Amino acid sequence: MGKTAQHPLLLLLCLSGLVHCSAAFVFWTAMVDITYYNNTANKTEDKYCECGVFGRNSPVDTVSGIVTLPKDDPKGCSADPVYNFSASPWIALVKRGNCTFTEKINAAVRQGAAGVVVYNVDGSGNSTTHMSHTDADDTVAIMIGNLKGMEIVNLVKNGTQVYLTIEVGSPHGPWMNTYWLYFLSIAFFIVTAASIAYFVFISANRLYNMRMHKRSERKLKSEAKKAIGRLQVRTLKRDDEITNSDAFMCAVCIEAYKAGDVVTVLTCDHIFHKVCIEPWLLDRRTCPMCKCDILKALGVEEDTKDSISTNSPEDVTVITVAGGDNLYEVPLTDPASSDPVRLQHRYDNRAFEGDAEAGRE
Repeated sequence: MGKTAQHPLLLLLCLSGLVHCSAAFVFWTAMVDITYYNNTANKTEDKYCECGVFGRNSPVDTVSGIVTLPKDDPKGCSADPVYNFSASPWIALVKRGNCTFTEKINAAVRQGAAGVVVYNVDGSGNSTTHMSHTDADDTVAIMIGNLKGMEIVNLVKNGTQVYLTIEVGSPHGPWMNTYWLYFLSIAFFIVTAASIAYFVFISANRLYNMRMHKRSERKLKSEAKKAIGRLQVRTLKRDDEITNSDAFMCAVCIEAYKAGDVVTVLTCDHIFHKVCIEPWLLDRRTCPMCKCDILKALGVEEDTKDSISTNSPEDVTVITVAGGDNLYEVPLTDPASSDPVRLQHRYDNRAFEGDAEAGRE
């Protein structure tokens, strides 16, 4: 069974970016299974241990065969070491030292080895290293400890046929152990769940705000319809001043007024074509010219917003005047002044200037 099938959790962590699947960070142990017939006990022996380490450049896969030793040179470093293989597939068992791992592996592969097992030097016990063999990366190669290797060597030298199987063990590394796998997988799922929950919350909040906005718009349009129904509507006649000059025109459609046009008079005394202003008021609810809010002017809207105090001071234009060593701010207009010119109501729509002048006379 391959690495992907053996450890789907590791694959998930690799895809999520939590684990860098490289030889520099992770190495794989190998399960070593040896089977042979014990003539003394008259029975088949089967010994199984997680005592090997896959090479840094080795495929992490399963391979099996008859254990075969090189002739004369147990380290398999000669140009063409001869192996005493009598059946296929077979696995070369060589000792560490004298040449590179790549040379040992390639020498065995040239003679047909299905896999290579390197056992450690004398006196190292059962310790192993993560061997590197960059130019021999197509063959399954593992390292086992010296004690385990010598046990198999002695069996083979005594004429015992040993069948060896290499299987995939577990991933290991500086932070690659069972507890870290559990921790990282739990952290990954917590972060994923939190992200999904946040996305659901944001989406629900956005939908709620959109729904409330639509409800508010519907309410305001309903109030605007009531306000529009209370506005003055009249039909222009030939003797109306605004029908006799192209200087007067509807600010919505930018067309001159004609006799027979039906117009609406807003609370600010500005007039517009009825068919032009009503859609405008339904959508914006303010005068196109002076921005007067018709809902507030007619007292239709239930105003729930904070309004600006009516006692707030008016804007005053000032200039700075130098007087000796001092600077003085002098208002150009006095907000408390009763100057009739300043208090005079000015119309943005010139159609009503005549009515205003007539009222003052």
